[in-house]
Amino acid sequence: MPAIVVRNGELLDPGENISGLGHIVAKDGHITYVGPDLAQARMVAGPDAMDFDAEGLMVVPGLIDMHVHFREPGNEAEETVASGSLAAVAGGFTSVVCMANTDPVVDTEADIISARQKSELVGLANIFPVGAVTAGRRGEELAEMAQMARGGAVAFSDDGTAVPTAGLLRRALSYAKMLGRPILEHCEDRSLIGEGVMNEDFVSTTLGLNGIPDEAEDIIVARDVALARLTGGHIHIQHVSTANAVAIIRSAKETGVRVTAEVTPHHLTLNSDCLKTYDPVFRVSPPLRTQTDVLACRQGLKDGVIDAIASDHAPHLEEEKELEFAFSPPGMIGLESTLAILSTELVEPGFFTWSEILPALTAHPSDILNLGRGRLRLGLPADITLIDTKMRWQIDKHRFHSRSRNCPFDRREVVGRVVATMVGGKVKFSLSNPTVS
Repeated sequence: MPAIVVRNGELLDPGENISGLGHIVAKDGHITYVGPDLAQARMVAGPDAMDFDAEGLMVVPGLIDMHVHFREPGNEAEETVASGSLAAVAGGFTSVVCMANTDPVVDTEADIISARQKSELVGLANIFPVGAVTAGRRGEELAEMAQMARGGAVAFSDDGTAVPTAGLLRRALSYAKMLGRPILEHCEDRSLIGEGVMNEDFVSTTLGLNGIPDEAEDIIVARDVALARLTGGHIHIQHVSTANAVAIIRSAKETGVRVTAEVTPHHLTLNSDCLKTYDPVFRVSPPLRTQTDVLACRQGLKDGVIDAIASDHAPHLEEEKELEFAFSPPGMIGLESTLAILSTELVEPGFFTWSEILPALTAHPSDILNLGRGRLRLGLPADITLIDTKMRWQIDKHRFHSRSRNCPFDRREVVGRVVATMVGGKVKFSLSNPTVS
């Protein structure tokens, strides 16, 4: 394939100390030049290279979402590998990490290999599969972790539920340590959730809805970091949502525990007040918390206590999400709105700079999972995202590429939009031609 010269863009990669006007050459699927000299870039690219004019655009490493749900196999009406992959590249994500809670559960080497093959057939975003911690996600015995790692699993998770007992998680962390993989943990104590459907606070009392206390999350986070300390294994806390969970992770990191964490765009920007309309689109697991928790998550992200931003893209059918609040399944889609929401709610008001936000969407998730991506570095895969940080537009869920429509940000006026997404040196999405692949 011909080389591509991405020219005249505002390059930004804090991890590589790259900032300013420059050019990138993508050749044979990899980055072969990054710098300010256009003549040198053209020489590296060769005479048959294609030009991509990035003037006025921010050019960053391809975004990585380390927590998504593509419902194939089992619930293809909600999302498939193909539709989810297209949603990913439309949102600027060149790599996504798919959870194991499909139907059937991804808990064997054959399942991992099948997931990778489907990704290769679709040929859009890079898809990295996660294997279940326990067989069938039943929480009774460990799944075939070594075989799944051999097949290409980048991590293990029973996402949707926590590993139920300390003894089982201890064994899982020990095995995962030997395999060089993290355990990604959904931290909620089922016995404290009960019939809860939202955060337990004044709003839940006012609405007459059963609440979920912060402690449902905090207790599991505390248990998990204690077991990571005991085993030396790597525990990754998914979708942190409480102020106390942030504090527990902060303390664990200060004492050398091998713990990393992620936060979602909705836990950074929405709170339990949103539920006053009883709109099921705002039901999510863990639930939207108070504004105090939102601010604690933001501070944790700014301080580096929280390492990554992940969408927890969770598609559901419209008829499911239109049920009465307590009977609607939890979950929101986010691949196509994440970048714009972060730009509008965090960067534009001055809470964060792009240099602070980008590592959580690129280098940090890559490092946590050993993906070897997320940087504008010579020799790495040419996964590149181009963003118009000034473009103003309105989110319209009906124009999304995802099969599902459960987006809490529909009709929101936002600023910042992905203009093009390159995966392995090929343009997989272009705003001017959304069907390119």
